[in-house]
Amino acid sequence: MNVQTSVKASRETNEVTETTEMAKETTLLSPRFYTTDFDELDRVDVTPIRESWDEIMEELRSDPNKNHFKKNDDWDSVDFEAIEPELRKELIDFLVSSLTAEFSGCVLYKEMKRRGSNKEICELFSHMSRDEARHAGFLNDALREAGLAVNLGFLTRKKKYTYFKPKFIYYATYLSEKIGYARYITIFRHLEKNPDNRIHPIFKWFKEWCNDEFRHGEAFALLMKTDPKLTSGINKLWIRFFLVAVYATMHVRDHARPAFHKALGIDIDWYDDRVYRVCNEISRQIFPIEIDLDNPKWKRNLGRIREAFFALDKANKRGGFIGFIMKVAPGIKALSAFISLYLMPMKKNQVPDNPRLAPTF
Repeated sequence: MNVQTSVKASRETNEVTETTEMAKETTLLSPRFYTTDFDELDRVDVTPIRESWDEIMEELRSDPNKNHFKKNDDWDSVDFEAIEPELRKELIDFLVSSLTAEFSGCVLYKEMKRRGSNKEICELFSHMSRDEARHAGFLNDALREAGLAVNLGFLTRKKKYTYFKPKFIYYATYLSEKIGYARYITIFRHLEKNPDNRIHPIFKWFKEWCNDEFRHGEAFALLMKTDPKLTSGINKLWIRFFLVAVYATMHVRDHARPAFHKALGIDIDWYDDRVYRVCNEISRQIFPIEIDLDNPKWKRNLGRIREAFFALDKANKRGGFIGFIMKVAPGIKALSAFISLYLMPMKKNQVPDNPRLAPTF
């Protein structure tokens, strides 16, 4: 089944599966669906970055991964029922969370293509929507194999949408795409050296996949480059906020999947630090600041946030009045730790005139 057929099948069914409900959830840690001011996006003028813009558009038009997201002889069948229960649960959570994040981009980009009139911006989002649809469809094929496909049509209609101004979309999505690249390439390189830890065949597709993520991040870097105000002045405070929020969210999510990472043979703290450092190095192309990962406060407060979120999760499961009371202390702890991370001194970067990079990590 190809990606287009996969997405269509998910839209046509009326079944609301357990995984569909998982994808539909809106929490502080779950991937969100976004909407924005499409008229403001329509007014973007790419003239200041014309040469770089034309380069990336040529790459997107060439569609280098057109034939990549298809099962072939490298796809090994997986007996989900034979997987140890906790690992199975965390693997499914990883696949559903990844699918939701990819499909979120597809929905947002497709809406810009539909509602916009700026030909250049619409073409960009058309290409990126195409890529994200393939990613989501391929992930859903993996879930469908286990009888766990997500109903993407239902998800589009029923999942809560969060409104962000375009600049917040730029910051959040740029980091999402770049951190996605860093995560996927780190896992791919690790499993190249340790193929016995490859618990699912989908990881074999990560190299080309993460290059799509990298290319999308490049596009958002260029969008930010069209207006110097987006990365200067008070907006540096917003960049700081999104850096801390995205990195901290990743830390908590990863530590919520200990069996998954153990099966891959990956130490979570090593993995997260590696991803942060790759993402820091990449983001120097456009962000004038970066998190000081060697500051002792960084790891200490990440740990406090993780502990607080796990306590909040326990309180949510308890429910009722007692559950509500149980949320107070960890809620204060999480907020205090986040503020401490936000107020940490940041490293300064000299942003280059041309932000384009190559995925060489």
